[in-house]
Amino acid sequence: MKAMILAAGLGNRMRPLTLYKPKPLLEVGGKALIVWHIEKLKNIGVTEIVINSAWLADVLIGTLGDGSQFGVKILWTREEEGLETAGGIINALPLLGDDPFILVNGDVWTTMDFASLLEIQLEQDVAHLVFVPNPIQHPKGDFTLADGRAYTFEQNHQGENLTYSGVAVISPKLFEGAKPGKQPMLPFLKNAMNNAKISAEKMQGAWVDVGTPERLTALDLQIRQGEYA
Repeated sequence: MKAMILAAGLGNRMRPLTLYKPKPLLEVGGKALIVWHIEKLKNIGVTEIVINSAWLADVLIGTLGDGSQFGVKILWTREEEGLETAGGIINALPLLGDDPFILVNGDVWTTMDFASLLEIQLEQDVAHLVFVPNPIQHPKGDFTLADGRAYTFEQNHQGENLTYSGVAVISPKLFEGAKPGKQPMLPFLKNAMNNAKISAEKMQGAWVDVGTPERLTALDLQIRQGEYA
């Protein structure tokens, strides 16, 4: 199974930290955010990882290289301008192939054991999303989880409203018929949910959306104090 780490964002909310360093290279616990993901994937046997790049791409690629320092193979895509989530994935599909792959957002941090993702069988589904309890900065959540299925709020399904963690298993079929170019992920997910083609689970483990310098500093301190040991 392959994986893709999304790493092309501008990191505007993290400025001035991201003026000269791409957001995925910001460190917590003495290690770059993206390296935590690479090592977790390597530990479960996922050794072929596609990473997209845009902002400060040369710095990111120059630091991580071909992945050999981590015992993995990194394949890179470059985006002249950020293509947003769906656009970035569609651009990388030639490297990802036809089979489902693990998707990880480069600016989240989690203690989740990714090994469970290897067991996901999509069959008729086109995606499996991992949800988390709604953080303070996003109190209403993104979707509804009920009986292992994901629903949009518009579907008015009884269940628990949760936030998408940025961790998923994705089938290329999710983007069937899509054209290349800049486009967000949400319309693709909502369309698939309306067609009952997305399964989901609630994350087992800690999760942080490292979206601001304050949250970065707080997470760094928590890791160094052993709160996530």
